[in-house]
Amino acid sequence: MSIVKIILVDDHVLVRDGIKALLEDEEGVEVIEEASDGIKALSILKESTPDLMIIDIRMPNMNGIELVKAIKKEYKEINTLVLSMHDSEEYVVKSIEAGADGYLLKGASKDEFLKAIHAIASGGKYFTGDVSSIIMSNFVNGNTNSMSTKKTATVENPFKLTKRQKQILGLVLQLKNNKEIAEELNISRRTTEVHRFNLMKKLEVKNIKELSDKAHEYNLI
Repeated sequence: MSIVKIILVDDHVLVRDGIKALLEDEEGVEVIEEASDGIKALSILKESTPDLMIIDIRMPNMNGIELVKAIKKEYKEINTLVLSMHDSEEYVVKSIEAGADGYLLKGASKDEFLKAIHAIASGGKYFTGDVSSIIMSNFVNGNTNSMSTKKTATVENPFKLTKRQKQILGLVLQLKNNKEIAEELNISRRTTEVHRFNLMKKLEVKNIKELSDKAHEYNLI
């Protein structure tokens, strides 16, 4: 069995340690290097050639999207998986435009994480289930010019909520807890927590009352 050699790129040591711990008992996978930002990652590539780079999207000096662009320009044979806390279409679209081979939320389960790694290492693509099939279809067909649709979406949906975030919003306003939401949407509890955190942050609210008020004010539900 060939070994999938991986370089981790994330500015949080705890995240890198967590990924290494998750992968250490996985056969056929080896973390060979790690870096805290895009610039350090590129310097490592002068000495080491991985099969896959797992890249955080928000980092100092050079962010994940900029790093993916640089890798695809200089090292086309290296696959890239963007790992992010953010499930907004904007980040997903920019990652795809940069050439990322996959996009996964940090709240994904271990099984999904490993599935993504093996799919990409085998020459495939892997994008989290929250990525709209319409968006993917547009990229497959070479249609990446979405400026006009973005303007319309901004008016109708000023906070640019994703389909999943709208689902989460509706369930949260029904006073359902994370466990109940996870079961209803058939996702992990951790993924639910990430979605809920991102939703509250995007709407700039601190509690359910503020969330409800803003949702009704902007007709989000």
